[in-house]
Amino acid sequence: MDWNHYRFRSLWTLPAPPATVYDVLERPEDYPRWWPQVREVTRLDGTTGVIRIRSALPYDMTFTAREVGRDPADGVLETALSGDIEGWARWTVTPYGTGSLARYDQVVSVHKPLLRRLAVPGRPVFRANHALMMRSGRRGLLTHLEAV
Repeated sequence: MDWNHYRFRSLWTLPAPPATVYDVLERPEDYPRWWPQVREVTRLDGTTGVIRIRSALPYDMTFTAREVGRDPADGVLETALSGDIEGWARWTVTPYGTGSLARYDQVVSVHKPLLRRLAVPGRPVFRANHALMMRSGRRGLLTHLEAV
């Protein structure tokens, strides 16, 4: 088992229509406004940016996200990630009841040296840290959607 390889999936039920949720998720430069753990997004061009995140644990992760797929009709946004983490992430937004289901999938390998050194004992804590970040992101997005 590669202790530095992770697969994550989060499902967010949201009270807004899929098109509204998609419109918010396709603007990562705005994530810091509603997602506290997304500390900074610097656009490099129309499809690439540098993102700095920090959740409950006292370390930042910085990576470049490059759009590799965008399909508004199917609600899909996909990015390739490189830097402290390497791999991909995908949002898929679909109708769910009177609102939406935003599914976040991520498959990454960690390259940040400290996290690699702590891979075996830290793995459960790193996974919990990610879960906290995702729960906070959902809460932030809910609040943001109420204001839109």
